[in-house]
Amino acid sequence: MRRSKFAALLLATCALTVGAAGAGPVAREGVRAEAEARAGAVVAKMTVDEKVGQLVNTAPAIPRLGIPAYNWWTESLHGAIGTVPATNFPEPIGLAATFDASFVKSVAAVVSEENRALHALARRTGHLGKIGTGLDTWSPNINLFRDPRWGRGQETYGEDPYLTARMGVAYVQGMQGPDADLPDVIATPKHFAVHSGPESTRHQANVFVSQHDIEDTYLPAFRAAVVEGGAQSIMCAYNRVDGQPACASDLLMKDRLRGAWGFKGYVVSDCDAVKDIADTHKYAPDQAAAVAAALKAGVDNECNNGTLVGVPGLPERYKEALARGYISIADIDRALVRLFAARYRTGDLAGLDRGPARSEPGILTPAHAAMALTAAEKSLVLLKNDKALPLAPNARIAVIGPLADSTRVLRGNYSAQQTGTPVSVLDGLKRAMPQAAITHVPFGRSLTDGDSVPQSALQTPDGKPGLKAEYFNAKHPPVVKATEWNGILDDFRTTPYAAKPVVTRIEPNVAARGYDTKAIAEHHRVVWTGYLVPPESGLYRIGLNGMLTNATLDGKEIGRIDRSGYGKLPKYVEMKLEKGKRYALRITAEAHGMSNADLLWKRISDQPDAELQTAAANADVIVAVVGLTSDLEGEEMDVHVEGFSGGDKTSLELPADQRAMLERAKATGKPLVVVAMNGSPIALQWAKANAAAIVEAWYSGEAGGQAIANVLSGKTNPAGRLPLTFYATVNDLPSFDDYSMKGRTYRYFQGTPVYPFGYGLSYTTFSYGPVTVTPVNGAPEEGLKVTAEVANTGGRDGEEVAELYLTPPAFEGAPKLALRGFERIGLKAGERKTVSFVLSPRDLSFVAADGTRQVVAGRYTVDVGSGQPAADVPHQSASFATTKAVKLPE
Repeated sequence: MRRSKFAALLLATCALTVGAAGAGPVAREGVRAEAEARAGAVVAKMTVDEKVGQLVNTAPAIPRLGIPAYNWWTESLHGAIGTVPATNFPEPIGLAATFDASFVKSVAAVVSEENRALHALARRTGHLGKIGTGLDTWSPNINLFRDPRWGRGQETYGEDPYLTARMGVAYVQGMQGPDADLPDVIATPKHFAVHSGPESTRHQANVFVSQHDIEDTYLPAFRAAVVEGGAQSIMCAYNRVDGQPACASDLLMKDRLRGAWGFKGYVVSDCDAVKDIADTHKYAPDQAAAVAAALKAGVDNECNNGTLVGVPGLPERYKEALARGYISIADIDRALVRLFAARYRTGDLAGLDRGPARSEPGILTPAHAAMALTAAEKSLVLLKNDKALPLAPNARIAVIGPLADSTRVLRGNYSAQQTGTPVSVLDGLKRAMPQAAITHVPFGRSLTDGDSVPQSALQTPDGKPGLKAEYFNAKHPPVVKATEWNGILDDFRTTPYAAKPVVTRIEPNVAARGYDTKAIAEHHRVVWTGYLVPPESGLYRIGLNGMLTNATLDGKEIGRIDRSGYGKLPKYVEMKLEKGKRYALRITAEAHGMSNADLLWKRISDQPDAELQTAAANADVIVAVVGLTSDLEGEEMDVHVEGFSGGDKTSLELPADQRAMLERAKATGKPLVVVAMNGSPIALQWAKANAAAIVEAWYSGEAGGQAIANVLSGKTNPAGRLPLTFYATVNDLPSFDDYSMKGRTYRYFQGTPVYPFGYGLSYTTFSYGPVTVTPVNGAPEEGLKVTAEVANTGGRDGEEVAELYLTPPAFEGAPKLALRGFERIGLKAGERKTVSFVLSPRDLSFVAADGTRQVVAGRYTVDVGSGQPAADVPHQSASFATTKAVKLPE
């Protein structure tokens, strides 16, 4: 779907005027005060019923005050998510692997622009109040990826507090724009705090954490996002911390966030985290007490999953708390002023002078697509290369593995179904290596199966590309009597629909698009009809995803979802299909404020082993594309198969069928190149010992397959670094639910990893000159400037990541070493550059066992090089000492 088709819909429209005090431009330095004054004036005009309605994420319109509906629920972790296609960048774990904070800031700025385009579209169509239409976003996720089993670790920037802080600050600043007082889109770092699995216990977990670990590991990135990044919002987490729910925590919400860090923005809860205060934590006796506890602690806006399906009466809990005297009107007003001030400052509500009119925000532009490709290329990490890469231009290549032709894997989780055209590794290789002889070997049935059927395999009833889509509005909103999810979905199924479609059009494929048009109501049914036309003959697995959805092929039902398929692996039927034959297709889906309908397929082989042997016999090299998908690892999912449970992993191993395939490929005697696509560390010791080359590719976004092909072919010289330790087995780690950092991450792990944090190779070589350490004012405790010369000593241009590690004096709780600086630089063959790092006292500080952060007295070692200091990594060292210990503020 091209941007030009939606250009008219994406025209920026004027913000609605609200009847508030004051008018006209304001002095720039007083913009926050002016926003709060306007917000206070509006809040003062509201009734109690109107006020409590604004405390939940779906804030209804107040027509008499000119206030439009607003939904605070917007997700854009690595791309905007809405009703039209948007650019999909690599998962944050891949962005972290770029080790390029300035580039990540640019990525966030693009995502911010596309969020503003979706907001403009919602104003145009009248679908304000839907998820993904707000000028705020619940991103970035800056929790520490402390354990490789966590399914949501893919959403984070890795295991290191410093790297996470730098990437988090970059994303916040890119999202909000150059002026935090007048943000483009408000960023919401999450989940505050001490939150990183297991998914199965997150709603009731009581996490006990030492004073050392909370200051050393769990809070630095949040502090940086607020104090340095200027984040205007924070999301509090589900779990308890030392007995108190995170969303009612004195330590987190009062002492640190609004106390020590001086946070002036608003706090939103994770979805159902306030509800959990009573229901699962039993910290409060009922829901009225739960909302009171959260509001008094400083939660200004409650996300409640009940808003997804219109559970009635959610604001009534606040009225009950008010009637009991648990909270006051002043408590409610304080939260509302913060929320409405934010809406003024983003321009959602008119009144503040935001300077010259801005150009129309773009979405899915060629420039954005080019940045997605660059991001994917920068994220790739070359882990091993026994001269197998780059591939020869005219090589005979057998491409194997379940993810070789996959596109769903590219998106990762928290991503839009509709993106720019996704490019698989197979298609990327064909584009990058037109002179090569490329043979694809389909895999057998796999847990990773399931890609959206593309437009190229679909025809409308009259033979055009795509499908005919007919939209039928509900005759009236559904009558909802139930209060729980499944019961409400059952109530939705009784909704009557109009006999004639309100919109009929051609769409590229099956996807949730209904809210891109004003004529289509919130509650509607869509029917897609046409033909499925396979590009190749063979055995196919065909499945369905969505809510209240069904599909038939040639009149036979191939899928039905009576409620919701969210968080479940799709169910497939297997069919032999003929190339070019037209199979009559009909899919029906209901939408009730949300929908995620999708038609899935995968061509598989009945004899994958035999086909592999045949292809290998005629190949110079085998490229095996293996890994996981975010349908296996992710957020609180109903997936329980070998190696995976509830969204988390129970093992670091690849699925058994992939391991067996790799062994068979190795047995052919042909060089084996392994491309791993995953959001978390996997066991790579077999590949390290047996493969000729390994590329870690993550979930690399819409352009991931092209980026991987560009690296394999040598068009791109890789320079990514691991933001995680790759362990051999979970047996090397403490219990998953143990939040102590002892024995975890490169800072405290005592074993030998398969691949260490910060590791990554290139097609060229680098060397480092001596390290120079210059104390600020002659006193190291006041800061340091560290410089070193880097030289490209190889035969081709490339990028290098210079990493600075600090080894502190010995003390109780000291890490082995810690990253304290990094810079990604480009160097032509033979070129030399000087890299400089300025380390503040906080960069030099460490945390004592009692939680005190200080510059510790004693001798330090500074290492600058291509990774952690080791014999096989080019680096240089220096040392300095300080006799004065300096305590730093929290």
